Amino acid sequence: MQFERELLKGVLPLAVLKLLRLRAMYGYELVKEVSEKSDGVLKLGQSTLYPLLYNLEAQGLIESEWQEAKSGRGRKYYRLTDAGTKRLERDLLQWDELVRGMGRLVLGGLQSRMAVLFS
Repeated sequence: MQFERELLKGVLPLAVLKLLRLRAMYGYELVKEVSEKSDGVLKLGQSTLYPLLYNLEAQGLIESEWQEAKSGRGRKYYRLTDAGTKRLERDLLQWDELVRGMGRLVLGGLQSRMAVLFS
């Protein structure tokens, strides 16, 4: 399914920050991980990923460093900064509230009834 650009605008930075909390990654690795961890729902192309990474870096949320890969080729690795960790924690709290609110709105009482069934 193709999602509208505006819908993904706030989701992709959160996804990238969340993955970089696990470990430093290079661009192609982030593309693969975003797709894999979202079961293919989120897909990043280079034309989306690199402007996003540059923006996060300009905000001081991530930093980059060139490292030599086993193949001898240089790769630019990105990692979360302390400011990025704080932003991620804030955004995760907001995301949780948003998902719960949308769940109530979209599913109505169904969500509450399902919670009772599975508890």
